[in-house]
Amino acid sequence: MSAADTKAVGPPVPVPPDPQAIGKSSSDDDAPRVQKRKRKKGELLPYLLILPAIVAIAAVYIYPLSKTVIMSFQDMGRRELWSGEPAPWVGFEQFTNILGDSEFWWVTFRTIVFMAICVTLTMGIGLLVALLMRKLSTWVRLVLTACLIAAWSMPLMVAASIFRFMADSDYGLINTLIAKVAGEDWLGHNWYLNPVQGFGIITLLVVWGAIPFVVVTLYAALTQVPQELEEAAALDGASPYGVYRFVTWPVIKPVFTMVATLSVIWDFNVFGQIWLLRGNKPEPEYETLGLYSYSKAFESTSFSQGSAIALITVLLLSGVAVYYLRQLMKTGEVE
Repeated sequence: MSAADTKAVGPPVPVPPDPQAIGKSSSDDDAPRVQKRKRKKGELLPYLLILPAIVAIAAVYIYPLSKTVIMSFQDMGRRELWSGEPAPWVGFEQFTNILGDSEFWWVTFRTIVFMAICVTLTMGIGLLVALLMRKLSTWVRLVLTACLIAAWSMPLMVAASIFRFMADSDYGLINTLIAKVAGEDWLGHNWYLNPVQGFGIITLLVVWGAIPFVVVTLYAALTQVPQELEEAAALDGASPYGVYRFVTWPVIKPVFTMVATLSVIWDFNVFGQIWLLRGNKPEPEYETLGLYSYSKAFESTSFSQGSAIALITVLLLSGVAVYYLRQLMKTGEVE
């Protein structure tokens, strides 16, 4: 190449930018921003939908619970309630008085025993009925399901009136049936004179009202058991108990555990059944923790003491509630 050719070659001419390319790049930069805005709006939508439920729960649960906690550290009586004067603070005095009272521990022991018997009978009978429903024909199963739902939907006051009539000392069906077998001495027998017999009638009412939910829930869990696995285990020589233990039970165990945990919480807080069967004024030997708290708050007009008993009950059940939430998380229903 000569010197003339070298001088002829000039610097490169700059190429003007393409306006279409400029417009395209700016729109590409704005697209992620628009998507982020839409995503933020979409993420907030579920919280906006559940906001009314959160407000309702706060109104009917969080505020009363906080008020109960505050009252348990005060000494609020009838004078402070009606006059509006601030109740004096006493710290942990209410709790020390309650925990040092032997009557409280007897009531707690009675509540735990009553709850354990009710839960055991409810889960045992409910599981047996759910297993029986698998062997029934379709129309019989539908009739039984309808009867269970009808019993479940019956108001508590109506159910308590029926059981109160059945256990009536003069005209009760229970005394009439027993008298035909054991003699007429049972006519006129008062079941509530003995607290053990009285709690037997109350237990029947509690179990009768809880069995429909347990049966329907456990039967729904049993429908998820693969029949081919049960048939294969039976062909391999497993007994009916072996098939249930090693094939059926592992599938329904999570549901059974959650239902049993709910039954513990419900039966620990039984109030209406005892209240209605004992004519709206239960004797001291029929008091569970809920009734004991009510009697201290309203009959003895020691509202702070009743609040402290209620708070202790909540603390006793908090462990059961945590266990229930852990079971929900294990089954994948709560993330």
